[in-house]
Amino acid sequence: MDRLRLQGGHALHGTVPISGAKNAALPVMAACLLTDKTLSLENIPNLTDIRAMLALLEALGVDCHADLTAHRLHLSARFVKNVTASYDLVRKMRASILVLGPLVARHGKARVSLPGGCAIGVRPVDLHLKGLEALGASITLEDGYICAEAPKGLIGGTVTFPVVTVTGTENILMAAVLARGTTILVNAALEPEIVDLAECLNAMGAKITGHGTFTITIEGVPVLKGTHHAIIPDRIEAGTYALAAMMTHGNLILKGRHLGQLLPSVFATFSQIGAHIDQKEDQVTLSSSMLRACDITTEPFPGYPTDLQAQVMTVLSLAQGSSIIRETIWENRFMHVAELTRMGADISVHGLTAVVRGVSELQGAPVMATDLRASFSLVLAGLMAKGETIINRIYHLDRGYEAVQDKLTACGACIERIPAE
Repeated sequence: MDRLRLQGGHALHGTVPISGAKNAALPVMAACLLTDKTLSLENIPNLTDIRAMLALLEALGVDCHADLTAHRLHLSARFVKNVTASYDLVRKMRASILVLGPLVARHGKARVSLPGGCAIGVRPVDLHLKGLEALGASITLEDGYICAEAPKGLIGGTVTFPVVTVTGTENILMAAVLARGTTILVNAALEPEIVDLAECLNAMGAKITGHGTFTITIEGVPVLKGTHHAIIPDRIEAGTYALAAMMTHGNLILKGRHLGQLLPSVFATFSQIGAHIDQKEDQVTLSSSMLRACDITTEPFPGYPTDLQAQVMTVLSLAQGSSIIRETIWENRFMHVAELTRMGADISVHGLTAVVRGVSELQGAPVMATDLRASFSLVLAGLMAKGETIINRIYHLDRGYEAVQDKLTACGACIERIPAE
């Protein structure tokens, strides 16, 4: 298992190409199950989570032609031979649950293992199941598997989510496009990744309106066709590299379409912390000369995202003054705090609230990544820490950040990937 070694103290200067969004690519990939035609995708990030989804789709019988170095996929689910998503495949990634809705919608049944993934909190799938039941599916749980059946097809209905759920919205959205009649999703999630999925589905022949609002309306159609679709840039990766520019007092140009629209509240928060931001159509330039304390509460889009909480905490550990971070999405997302305190950060946790008191410097140390976003929070700490930092268990990082070493090295970071002892 590889590790990362960093020597801190180098300001970052240069251009970072922002990869396609993993969280947009995964549901769009699952959407190939809704048609017997070919779905061609561009701007697919080269990540282990993408390869895990490809393995799952291939196990279901999807013909997958992947060139991840060129960020392209061609998916054909003409001959789905299997409607069981096995535990061995699903346990690696929680997003595997996204095959449930498409399988039931097109094939009338599905057997999907309860999912795995980062241990950052309980992520119940009950909202997915209640949504499918509202569309006429029968659901049972057997030996750790979700068994869903709708032998006569799904029927449109109203699905009201009691809390905002991104993957729940995506799953029921995909299921509803082939349901008979009209489906209305109430209290739907607003994330750009859902908008991207809906636009891809509409290009395939679906009739979806209201995506990007709390109420999505889907007029069911009998069949979908294939299409070409380019995945949106990864707003979390963009926000992470923006924080890297701020933390090192450097200057980075982030290249990607409409990043300002994808990160409205994030850039507003970064400006409060001390970032200088210049936004253009296809790029954003960030720099910072001084870091200021800032109180942050994570919220569903368009609020400050939980997926940037760990990274901003690292930046605030070197800011002037004390900051308060409230985590409202996941109940176990402060596991990185112990590793940051090993490096000299002054952070105390009280339930779902963390108090971050800025210190003058961080010290390099051996640390361990606990989940995907926490991994990059430790990279940020290592970029500014005095001395050497070794980050263990970086397989988490490989799930969601493409070519980290190459992108950071090109901008002046002293970072290398080394084999485990």
